[in-house]
Amino acid sequence: MSKKIAILTSGGDSPGMNSAISAIVKSALNSGFEPYLILEGYLGILNKNIILASEFPYNGISSFGGTAIGSTRFPEFKDEEIQKKAAKILTDMGISSLIVIGGDGTYKGGYKLHLQGIKVIALPGTIDNDIQFTDYTIGFDSALNTIVESVDKLRDTANSHRRCFVVEVMGRHCPDLALYSAIATGSELVITNTNPLSAEEASKIVLEQFKKGKPSVIITVLEYVLPNLKEFAAQIEKLTNITTRAFEVGHIQRGGRPSAFDRILATKMAMKAIELIDEGKSGLAIGYLDGKIQAHDITKVVSTSVERTNELAQKINKINQN
Repeated sequence: MSKKIAILTSGGDSPGMNSAISAIVKSALNSGFEPYLILEGYLGILNKNIILASEFPYNGISSFGGTAIGSTRFPEFKDEEIQKKAAKILTDMGISSLIVIGGDGTYKGGYKLHLQGIKVIALPGTIDNDIQFTDYTIGFDSALNTIVESVDKLRDTANSHRRCFVVEVMGRHCPDLALYSAIATGSELVITNTNPLSAEEASKIVLEQFKKGKPSVIITVLEYVLPNLKEFAAQIEKLTNITTRAFEVGHIQRGGRPSAFDRILATKMAMKAIELIDEGKSGLAIGYLDGKIQAHDITKVVSTSVERTNELAQKINKINQN
């Protein structure tokens, strides 16, 4: 078996990706592999933008956010001919194994290379926490902490002026960032794809909260749920006569230094990935489930969906409105 192994990150970046890259390189070297880094995701394979890890300062990147080796969205990789070309480039370079770090699309791309004969292991790198068979993805905890810090600061100024803030967070179609941040910040109302509310319904709750004597109200909203965040806030202000501001936490959720939890999670997953490669395994995705680092078939991971309910959102709203 070839001892050359490559690493790439793909899709949206997340804090902790660099920790995973660094740990993979060091674990690979420790196991006798020759690690390579693919720059700019799957597109980097086609462009032959592949370098020896020894030529890169992998030891100094663990504490930084984002991905030091770059990432691109490359939808053309769905084409089988492009997949074959990518596999041939890797094979011609003597690279027989590949570890991919990213979300759902990254997993699917990795599986296609697995079918082309490249040994592939996938790590969940996304702030959205929307990968199945793992309780947490690399980057989720860091993004959550960024949201909490931002909302805490908004709460300070909202309390000073008796204001309402409508805060939109990322997560794509997974409500975890909205739900967990609402728990951590005491958000009076959380609106998700499983728990939608109209401006009229939200306004009644806002008024009730101020009548109870609260100096501020925070409404946490999952992205893509509201057609227009600013318009929603304006409607609440009109209906309540309470100054209401819209705030998008935005891309700062993707940046910043990864939390200790994400660094540790990424490192443990990286070590497991190298163990699996060393055993000749392929087509597997690493996850953190029930307190243990585990591996599951990639096809099972990408084809399984969890039906989320509004139960937790309603419980959070009920508790935080007291």
